[in-house]
Formats: sequence, structure tokens, C-alpha cells
Amino acid sequence: MPTGPLALTRRALLALAATPIVSACFGRQEAAAPSATAARSTAAASPTASASTAASQVAVPSCVVRPELTEGPYFVDEKLDRSDIRVDPSDGTTKDGAVLRLTVRVAQTSGSSCTALAGAIVDLWHCDALGIYSDVSDPGFNTKGKKFLRGYQTTDANGRVQFVTVYPGWYQGRAVHVHFKIRSSAAAGARSFTSQLFFDDALPDRVHAQAPYASKGPGRLRNSGDDTFRSSNDKLTLAVTQDGSGYASTFDIGVQLA
Repeated sequence: MPTGPLALTRRALLALAATPIVSACFGRQEAAAPSATAARSTAAASPTASASTAASQVAVPSCVVRPELTEGPYFVDEKLDRSDIRVDPSDGTTKDGAVLRLTVRVAQTSGSSCTALAGAIVDLWHCDALGIYSDVSDPGFNTKGKKFLRGYQTTDANGRVQFVTVYPGWYQGRAVHVHFKIRSSAAAGARSFTSQLFFDDALPDRVHAQAPYASKGPGRLRNSGDDTFRSSNDKLTLAVTQDGSGYASTFDIGVQLA
């Protein structure tokens, strides 16, 4: 059975946990520590858009600041503009697993205002049911040339993108998660925000008991044991509902990309 990506050493995890990552309001490259100005902006950027929002603003359900987290394995800029990321365009195969429909609604925050952010690029990527990522060479597998479970969408006038994927599996040293990156579309001076999404532990308990996940066997790390999850302050956990035989979730996030 293939193993998952090489787990970080405890020393590396502790170093990541010590990195300031509490702000989703940013004006920096993802590796930079947030400035004092950004930290103050974070505290002010969480109010819900009100009925008095200016006509030029698009009302969204909430304008929620989330923690930025380490990129983790393995971002590859495949430039795959698509909503359904289950298919591998290299060979036409479709990844098996419980269907997960994910809607992300992105808002631009500025002071106490909250405006739907149109034209932002949202990348999504994660491992398959057996904990394997595409298009990488890892100690446990080599999937170079494969492009499954990767893609991006551009936010519409309401700041919304939608993806169809499969519920992710797990690999050694990490709780179940999905990676995402939000990038401004500016040709020059583009900025990005990178983080990860998690699930309540009760859901993978159910999903991973089914095929094809069950063939991997036991050993999944729960959220409480994942340093990256703990750094999220439980603000990146998806609220998931049953959707036919699969699942669905909507995630709201406020960022500063301008």
C-alpha cells in the first residue's frame, strides 16, 4: 500500500506553530510574517455586511477573517481552470470517493466594510482517498504527470466559486484537510492568501469506513493531534451537510488582496 507524504519532524511542526498566522487580512507574500498594521486590520475586519452597505458593494452572508496557514504539500500551478477536479486530464480517469461539493465565497475587507471580491483566483488541491497527491515525487509514490484533484476557479460578481471533488483521504502525520490559495488577478503585484480546510472528526470516521478509503486501514490522525489544525483556532473547519450520497459545504472568507 502506498504511504502518504513524508511527515514533518516535530521540530519543524513546532517551528510552524510558532509562526504568526492569525490574520487573513494581509498585504504580503504568504511566507512573510504579518505586520502590526495587518494585525490591527484583522481585529476590525470581521463585521457582517449590513443593509446599509453602499450600492457599489455586493452583500454577502458574512465577512469572516480566517487564519493563514502553511501551504503544505503540494501546490503545483497546473493552470487547470475547472470546477470538477476529480478527473485526471492526463488519462481521463476519475478519482473514486464520496463526492464533495464545495462553495467558497470570497469577500474583500476594508475597515468595517465587506465587499464581494470578483475576479480572484481560487486554487484547490488535496490528496485522494489513499492519501496520494498528483504530479509530485514523494518517498511513498511518484505521480509526476498526473493532475487529479487540482484546479482553480475565478470568483464571480458575488465572490463565489464552486468545486466538485471527492472527500479527501489521510496520510501519516496529518489530520484530514484540503488546501486552498486565493490570488488576486492583478498582472503586476499580485498577492495571495494560502490556508487549509478541515472537517469535524466525526465525518471522516464515517466516510473512511467505506470503500475506497477503508482499504488504507486505521491510523488517521485526529484534529487534536495536528499542530496545523490547532493553529487554525477552529476557524477553518467546514460545516458539511449530506448531499444525496455525497456531501456539500459553503465556506465564507474575508481577505485583503487590494
